[in-house]
Amino acid sequence: MTDLSAPMKPSEMAMHEHSPGVVLRSLVIGLTAFLTVVDLFATQAILPSLTRHYGVSPAAMGVAVNASTFGMAISGLVVGFFSPRIDRRLGILLSLTLLAIPTSLLAVAPNLAVFTGLRIAQGLCMASAFALTLAHLGEQCSAMDAGGAFAAYITGNVASNLIGRLISAAVADSLGLSWNFYFFAALNLAGAVLVYFTIHRVQPMHAMTLTASPLDAMRAHWRNPRLRAAFGIGFCILFAFIGTFTFVNFVLVRPPLSLGVMDLGLVYFVFLPSVVTTLFAGKVAARIGTRPTIWGALTVAAFGLPLMLSSHLAEVLTGMVLVGVGTFFAQAAATGFVGQAAAENRGVASGTYLACYFCGGLVGTAVLGRLFDAFGWTACVAGVGAALAAAAWLTFSLRDMR
Repeated sequence: MTDLSAPMKPSEMAMHEHSPGVVLRSLVIGLTAFLTVVDLFATQAILPSLTRHYGVSPAAMGVAVNASTFGMAISGLVVGFFSPRIDRRLGILLSLTLLAIPTSLLAVAPNLAVFTGLRIAQGLCMASAFALTLAHLGEQCSAMDAGGAFAAYITGNVASNLIGRLISAAVADSLGLSWNFYFFAALNLAGAVLVYFTIHRVQPMHAMTLTASPLDAMRAHWRNPRLRAAFGIGFCILFAFIGTFTFVNFVLVRPPLSLGVMDLGLVYFVFLPSVVTTLFAGKVAARIGTRPTIWGALTVAAFGLPLMLSSHLAEVLTGMVLVGVGTFFAQAAATGFVGQAAAENRGVASGTYLACYFCGGLVGTAVLGRLFDAFGWTACVAGVGAALAAAAWLTFSLRDMR
């Protein structure tokens, strides 16, 4: 079985970067990422069905489904604080195993309050596994193979947005809402099994220790104008992303588009281009700089907004593709910048960024949901555009680490 804990020597990486062993390792890393966060956005594919099931408004159901981002924000910050003291393998195993519990309980959630609480619990488990896996890869990968390992992990994350939605729509359409959650609980346990056999107990190659208390480290990061801007950009990016891909579901199932449950799942092939383009974010940022990269990505996303106001499905799908490509690309570039700009206590910096990122998702759901319920889809899209504009303005404060 491929061992994610086994780093490659630079000479080995140069000679065998396309060898079967490296390809298998990348596949395992990507699959681990997929099984870690597949629950996060999969439920969005069945939002209209859940709204009818609980008899609530789209805004209320959107907040409940995306409450997982609140749990992820808390967990990302806590794990960032205490990361040096947490055993990577044990932490990931426990997180994925425990994740199966709230996932399965969602099948029998009696009301929206319980559903929301279980989604928060899911977020706590997902973010801890996500952050600890990133920390493990950073500690175990040599400088030569780190790029490939992180690219594989990010690609698995992006792929979960597509495949998770397809699976959710297919299972709910054929077996019902309850079996949808039981199926995803099984995927969570499969992730734990994969980690058990692929991550071994090893000493980190590049162990990171705190040079200050977690709170002092976080305050120092917030005083850094570049990091402060990056945290804000992360907030705005998920604000825009979740606002788009939560409420567009209700537009797609209503006249004149009137898509069915399975058709709604197939719509999310719009994420397929993002799986490919996100891999190049690091290279583009290194070549032309972080600020031009993020500005370019945000511009691509902005071009997609007016297309999503169309009554023609092809134009709406094109707009969704552009928003997905642009926001994923910008997020990848911003994440890489945080790792560069934080000279010390990078675990705390990454945790703070993730907390801001996921808080943006929750706030975006609440604010844009209100706009959607009160004024319709056009107002919601305008709110997404405002978030992209705010991210572009904050990007002025970034300076590349040359």
